[in-house]
Amino acid sequence: MPALLLAGPPAEPLTLAEAKAYLRVDHEAEDALIAALLTSARATVEALTRRVLIDQSWRIVRDAWPASGLIPAPVNPLRDLLAVKLIDAAGGETALPLSAFTLDVARLPGLIRVDRAAVPAPGRALAGIVLNITAGHGSSADHVPSPLVEAVRVVLAHFYEHRDVPGPGAAFPARLDALIAPFRVTRL
Repeated sequence: MPALLLAGPPAEPLTLAEAKAYLRVDHEAEDALIAALLTSARATVEALTRRVLIDQSWRIVRDAWPASGLIPAPVNPLRDLLAVKLIDAAGGETALPLSAFTLDVARLPGLIRVDRAAVPAPGRALAGIVLNITAGHGSSADHVPSPLVEAVRVVLAHFYEHRDVPGPGAAFPARLDALIAPFRVTRL
């Protein structure tokens, strides 16, 4: 069940000014580098925790409705279901009513319950179901748990300090694991 990113976050968990202050950089010569490292640091924390920090739009593609009627969200925390479409054999799309779906956003991973009696089977065998969702902690960094923001700082500093050092000497600091461990989403 692949998940495809439709729209990334509108901002990073840290501003460029906050990142530069944390790194103790007071010049503008490396602004582009720091901005790129900040994006990489956020993406790394997201990969390590299996959750996105700031709201993003994602597409879940399925071949068939699950027998259980439950679709675990591959991207968490699940916030909203935006649209569900069936794809027919010719590639045409049919929108399904959102009332046929119930979200459990309190659970990690989030669950999408499908009312199987209210939805038809997809019109093609492969990738016949498309669900567009929003996942994340909120629309801004204010909604991201502070340990995860600190984890982004730790990864950013690590990337900045070790940008020229490949291999085992560039392992993440041990405190990173302590920051992210309570926030890891387990796979079902």
